[in-house]
Amino acid sequence: MLKRLLGKQPIEVWAIKQVDTDLLHLCGRATLPARPSRKAVLAALAESRYEGPVTMATGGVVLNARLFAALVPVDDLQLLPDGQARWQGRDWQLAQVPQRCWTYQGRLVTQPDPLGGAGALVSAEDVSGIRRQVEKEAPHTPGTVVFRPENANEDHPLVADRDDTPTSGPRVKQGREWRGDHD
Repeated sequence: MLKRLLGKQPIEVWAIKQVDTDLLHLCGRATLPARPSRKAVLAALAESRYEGPVTMATGGVVLNARLFAALVPVDDLQLLPDGQARWQGRDWQLAQVPQRCWTYQGRLVTQPDPLGGAGALVSAEDVSGIRRQVEKEAPHTPGTVVFRPENANEDHPLVADRDDTPTSGPRVKQGREWRGDHD
């Protein structure tokens, strides 16, 4: 009650990790301390120059504000049905950013949410640059690999037929055999 009267109640915001052309990568709700004053923090948010701690509502993790593209007061962003939001006078598609990506400092990409309904999107780390680098440096095998069932090489010209195997040489017997060299 005293914090509310003195203006020190935390400020609730939406934490946006990345802003694309018509897509917001939304981490979720968070709170900011109202220091030095609530009015000063709201002014810094309006000018996109807030610096300080961001306490995520899910899990209570405290992160640095520089990890986010935007911190939007809760009243300024309206969630709409079908994974959309209204912010800055226009509608945006939303992608949910999982907690593992909150501290990721690279580009995010979207993929369909395997647990969500139709149109639900999830953000993921963009690893295409790493993949290109690995493909460039990885040795390429000559030719193609063909998988065949077991014994598929029996008719191959380089494999000898059973009739072509030599019959001379030691004969291998099955089971136990008395060698007779113990006398």
